[in-house]
Amino acid sequence: SGTVVQAGVKKKATAKAPACTVNDVKISAAKQAGLPTTHITLTATNISGHACTLLQYPLLGFGDLPQTSKDVPAVAKSKPGTPIVLNAGTPAYAAVRINNGGVDEKNHAVSSFYVNLFAADGPAEGSRTVAAPKGGIAVDDAAAKTGYWTYELRNGADEF
Repeated sequence: SGTVVQAGVKKKATAKAPACTVNDVKISAAKQAGLPTTHITLTATNISGHACTLLQYPLLGFGDLPQTSKDVPAVAKSKPGTPIVLNAGTPAYAAVRINNGGVDEKNHAVSSFYVNLFAADGPAEGSRTVAAPKGGIAVDDAAAKTGYWTYELRNGADEF
């Protein structure tokens, strides 16, 4: 099927690495510091055993079903200058605004949500259900925004 890179052999990752699929990465969510919680950080760790490229940004849905969830828009200024190529075991991150802070009647409690990834030609097949951070999160769909995948969260570019 795919080529296997022997453990311990350092190979320079290239932009030719195939697009990561939801089966290639383990995605988790954590609350960012500060109260109230207005942002979460998504972490995608490559569990595939081969290099893959995380394209663009996470496709998020906070609704009951992936098909009915409103797409969360991406923040252009968070786009990195180079493709995010993940070697086996390597993580990448995306900042996600979930609300504007404070109690708001538009907020709805979320205990899990959907994440999909981009393929080379648009959204990939299938999505993953990701558990919300402990205690759940309050999401305002109108305020929700996502950052692009990056190797590390960068002050400024990922503050929105």
